[in-house]
Amino acid sequence: MKQLGRMEGNGDVRPPKRKRYSVNTEVEQQPHKIRRGRVEFETETLTREPGPSLSTRFQALSPLSRRHRKPQQSRDERESSRQWAFSPCNSSTSTYKDKFVVVSYNILGVENASKHPDLYYKVPPRFLEWGRRKKLIRKEINRYNASIMCLQEVDRFDDLAHLFQKDGFEGVYKSKQNQLESEITPQTSVSPCTQNRSVVIGNTHVLFNPNRGDIKLGQVRLFLEKAHELSQEWGSIPVIISGDLNSIPQSPMYQFLASSELDIRLHNRRHISGQVDSGSENISFRSQNGKASSIRKYISRPSQYIWNEEEVRLATGIEGATRLQHHLKLCSAYLGVPGSCRTRDRCGEPLATSYHSKFMGTVDYIWHTEELVPVRVLETLPVNILRRNGGLPSKKWGSDHLALVCELAFRK
Repeated sequence: MKQLGRMEGNGDVRPPKRKRYSVNTEVEQQPHKIRRGRVEFETETLTREPGPSLSTRFQALSPLSRRHRKPQQSRDERESSRQWAFSPCNSSTSTYKDKFVVVSYNILGVENASKHPDLYYKVPPRFLEWGRRKKLIRKEINRYNASIMCLQEVDRFDDLAHLFQKDGFEGVYKSKQNQLESEITPQTSVSPCTQNRSVVIGNTHVLFNPNRGDIKLGQVRLFLEKAHELSQEWGSIPVIISGDLNSIPQSPMYQFLASSELDIRLHNRRHISGQVDSGSENISFRSQNGKASSIRKYISRPSQYIWNEEEVRLATGIEGATRLQHHLKLCSAYLGVPGSCRTRDRCGEPLATSYHSKFMGTVDYIWHTEELVPVRVLETLPVNILRRNGGLPSKKWGSDHLALVCELAFRK
């Protein structure tokens, strides 16, 4: 594999014999992995014995079989397990030969967890311990058969690299730089996906600050420009964009990614991500599918907003320009596979990919160009199940985000 460029995050696809993964560390960037686990079925042979009692008519041949029998899952365990959702065209997608699994996972940086205790005051302290969390993350990731792993918020890379190498992965680590201008410097890579296929992989963690929509747009704009440039250099190969965009599905940022354009004059700089900062007003609402969530309350929106010259330059890259455009025709992987109303919003995106004391909602995504088709995606958890925990991380999950997992195939 040859790296051709740099972007706001990156990821790699597994070559024929060697798995690879990538990491990003900006206060918001990193990589991850996956491996398929075996499922073993145990059987118990029964025989009929003569006797007057119905309760003793059947018994196991081996007295040890009960000891080795797997316990049945409780209702809570079943509900807290994530399920695969398959494409409605599954009969046709099964004919695709070149398929691969992509995972995007914000694993919650150790420093972020320690610096923001107010976000995790409902979480038992032992669930925040890195030694425990990294084992849960590895165990979870090993349940998936990942070809590409994209992790965000990795600030203990050596720990993860050591664990992942045991599972046959290689990692690429991209650290954050603190200068404002460098925050919108993209990073990308091109990786062989199969013996005869290549894809551009982008892994990013966009700035959190809800008030700096100009920088958020600038980061994503440069990210997409570099991905398109690499795709063209390699003969218009497919592109995958993954990561924590710190933007909700109802936001102008999401609109920009999905529609390829955005007029910034029509949007308040502080509302670009649709997120709520801690001092702003929230309203609670219940969508048509009955799931509770939280959104920014928009009030008396004017027809145009004022952006100063510096904000325009950071957002668009051109002085005086107010319209953003990108040249990738992107599709959301989860949007392409219908799911349950317990885990999806009305548009088809997950209801929640992150949960702590101040936020429950979706900020993580896997996007792909039209040369790829989603075969299946791993559903997130229902909101009512998340609420039972009071927040993430939990006994079962090692981060305050849920991993997004998607199997993609080449259309041709």
